[in-house]
Amino acid sequence: MFHWFYLSRKRDDCLANYQKSAAKSQEYYQIPADGVFTLFTKSCTVGGMDIITTHLNADFDGLASMIAARKLYPGAVLVFAGSAERRLGEFLSADLRNLYDFQKLKNLDLTAVCRLIVVDTRQPDRLDRLQDCLGNPGLEIHLYDHHPDAPGDLHGNVERVELVGSTATLFARIFQEQQISLTSDEATLMSIGIHEDTGSFLYSGTTPADLQAAAWLLEQGAKLDVVNHFVSHDLSAPQVSLLSQLLKNSAVYTIQSVQVTISRLTLPDYADDFSALVRRMMVMENLDAVFALVCMGERLYLICRSRIPEINAGAVARFFGGGGHASAASAAIANKTIFEAEEELLHLLYRCIRPKALAREIMSAPVITATPEISHSEASELLTRYNITGLPIVSDNSDRKKPKGLLGLISRRVVEKAIAHQLGAMPVSDYMSTEIETLPETATQADIQELIIEHHQRLLPIVRQENGEDILVGVITRTDLLNLLVHDPARQPRSLLRQDELPSAERSRNITRLMIDTLGKEIILLLREIGEIAQEVEMRAYAVGGFARDLLLQTCNLDLDIVVEGDGILFAQAFAAKKKAAVRTHEKFATATILLADGMRLDVATARLEYYASPAALPIVEKSSLKLDLFRRDFTVNAMAVHLNPDRFGLLVDYFSSQNDLKERQLRVLHNLSFVEDPTRIFRAVRFEQRLDFRITKHSEKLIRNAVQMHLGKTFTGLRFFNELKLIFSEDTPLAALRRLEGFGLFPLLWPDLRPNLKIDRRFIHVMTQAEKAISWFRLLYLPEAEKQCECWSVRLLALFSRSRELELPRFCDRFEVPPKQRKFLIERKSKAERIAATMQCRPFLKASEIYWLLRDLDNEGLLCLMVIARKKHIQQAVSRYVTNLRDIRPLINGQDLLELGLQPGAVFRTLLNQIIEAQLNGEISSKEEALALVQKLHSEEC
Repeated sequence: MFHWFYLSRKRDDCLANYQKSAAKSQEYYQIPADGVFTLFTKSCTVGGMDIITTHLNADFDGLASMIAARKLYPGAVLVFAGSAERRLGEFLSADLRNLYDFQKLKNLDLTAVCRLIVVDTRQPDRLDRLQDCLGNPGLEIHLYDHHPDAPGDLHGNVERVELVGSTATLFARIFQEQQISLTSDEATLMSIGIHEDTGSFLYSGTTPADLQAAAWLLEQGAKLDVVNHFVSHDLSAPQVSLLSQLLKNSAVYTIQSVQVTISRLTLPDYADDFSALVRRMMVMENLDAVFALVCMGERLYLICRSRIPEINAGAVARFFGGGGHASAASAAIANKTIFEAEEELLHLLYRCIRPKALAREIMSAPVITATPEISHSEASELLTRYNITGLPIVSDNSDRKKPKGLLGLISRRVVEKAIAHQLGAMPVSDYMSTEIETLPETATQADIQELIIEHHQRLLPIVRQENGEDILVGVITRTDLLNLLVHDPARQPRSLLRQDELPSAERSRNITRLMIDTLGKEIILLLREIGEIAQEVEMRAYAVGGFARDLLLQTCNLDLDIVVEGDGILFAQAFAAKKKAAVRTHEKFATATILLADGMRLDVATARLEYYASPAALPIVEKSSLKLDLFRRDFTVNAMAVHLNPDRFGLLVDYFSSQNDLKERQLRVLHNLSFVEDPTRIFRAVRFEQRLDFRITKHSEKLIRNAVQMHLGKTFTGLRFFNELKLIFSEDTPLAALRRLEGFGLFPLLWPDLRPNLKIDRRFIHVMTQAEKAISWFRLLYLPEAEKQCECWSVRLLALFSRSRELELPRFCDRFEVPPKQRKFLIERKSKAERIAATMQCRPFLKASEIYWLLRDLDNEGLLCLMVIARKKHIQQAVSRYVTNLRDIRPLINGQDLLELGLQPGAVFRTLLNQIIEAQLNGEISSKEEALALVQKLHSEEC
């Protein structure tokens, strides 16, 4: 470590002292303007060596910073970590090389390095072989850099890092502080470094300090004609050819309404100063962002340029192990082909680029409002019902579609205090805030941030001017802004942006590439059509729920649920008209179903919210915004949406950290009263946990047990609960879900008629296992699709009631309001299966015809139910024989054949045909001729 000495000496005395001691020890000095000299000294072993270096492919800024550092470390050796750009070679004449004594890396003993001075980078992998000395015992590291912090950065005993346009600017400031003079050549070189890294002060990363440094360097004698020669030089003939190839091999991608140009080029050998060609290409074509992938020999390079805030070139380069600024950066890519790198680059850009945040894009609409005459008690009910903290007060709330003039805001805190002061009956107009700040729909994030953060306004109304009145069109909350700031690194300051902040579980990201990889072309085109039509009718359309969840799990889910911010029915009608599809509307719930020509079905809903008048009651539905629509859903992993409108197509919306839960494979409810308000979510939680191989969080488990202990089981009735049970029994492995339900103490509540303490015992497991065996056997049969249709849920449910009393299944159907048709089928299947099983119980040697007549009236579900409840193996064998061999047997002759024999039509036809089938089944006849002969014989006997 350094020992710090603060010595009150004049600069000349310090320099003299340094010159005397430099031969014995290595010292680093800084002389501030006030003349106080700070001496950092570390004793080195005799023969210890100081090295000054910069990054691979050194540029002018790196070279200038190395020579500048030499003025602070006079005894240090200048070493390039790798090759330098061609223009540097031109600049470094033999005289200049000898003057500064540049050494070759191969001639140095890296084990003797006791101090490493690194300029213009802090990334160890950009030091090439010089990384070997980082493990030297007692090594000191001094760092001078102007790049933002990045993962893996070196940390030094001395660090001078400032976010300026170039490292040369940083050294110019040090020299000014220490009153160190420069020669004309040194000032010229540092000027070149500043001009190169700031694009002659035109890059967005330029700071006032860069211009001040350039002015000081002019005072030190910098020669602008030399600067101009090396910074603004004409292209050579080979470079013009390379530029032409770059342009020819470029492709333009539109990502979030931002145009990005990507160019690929393969060259046999290394080409000097290729970044200048990329910069020239950007200027010539007036491009906002360029990414050039260039394979030179056996190495692949990425050169990034951006002049718009939506794309941070430095963040992209750091993802590939490189570095740089928001406007200019580069990386050397290892172990990837140029095509693999391009694919990964596109994936990254789709995740990182975001459109400019305008108020209309992030506001919630329509807004929950109230009129000034409502009381504080009524306002409190509204705030609690909709789970909001502020309520806009408008002039007219009678028509939700009618524009509302904004009068003021009333907050939950004011309402609660008013009620505490016995003012609950007073109108909110008496105490609402009227001096509130508003913004238009075109307001930027900076405008929003200023009002919410600096003005401490929790709820920000977004208004539109109509006839001189502020019409409320949406609201933005403090949480909305916080989500945008925390999870949107593209809009954070450069100083805060790090590679580990690149989107991985962000609030929203573009998943278009994931959609392309997971879904078929037809589905992608359909989704784009949905978005285009929504745009035409001035609405926002989203794919929501399980579709978004399964997409992130890379599972193709064609069950499309579309939510529209606007009027879902009007959108559905417009879409159906364009696609010539059928549409069914449901005015009460503002939903519609679209049936496409190919048989595909789209469920369309208006963005809505739900609230519950009492625990377990049916929800009351109202139109709302997408955010509140997602908030009403069961679990966070089902509360995501995908934008479908063209301007934001593929953008994933995640208000509730759903992606984190998906990554952790956990199920979490959105609010603590979720299971109280809707106990059916308990069954959904269990079903999703088993199907997705997720786990219910401990807190959500606690909420389930609380809901069960509240005796909400008494409300476990009705069709909604029956449908949830059907879905559980329809899963591939329902036994695990049933075990989970039992663990929550739900069995006695679901089936109180069976046994008071019903548990998953050995008998129950045996019955359910038999059901799984029967269903698996049936699914594996090579039967035509029409014959393989089977409602497996009913087989499993009947297995549960297989040995129950006769009245238990009807009572179950009554309690859960099973539809009459399904009720009839369930009871009939159970009754028939039990009756047939009793008949076959003691008859192990049935003829084929007997099996046929016994089983012919059973459908697939009834047959499988019979296999489950059968106690004897011969019954299961008989069912198997019937399904695979006997069921499809048809008579060898038909009614026409009987007419040709001269028989009169009537009941005798059916009797004769049945006798023919019986003879066939028993092997007595095998041809049409034998069948006709048997008919004649039977008919003559009757006569």
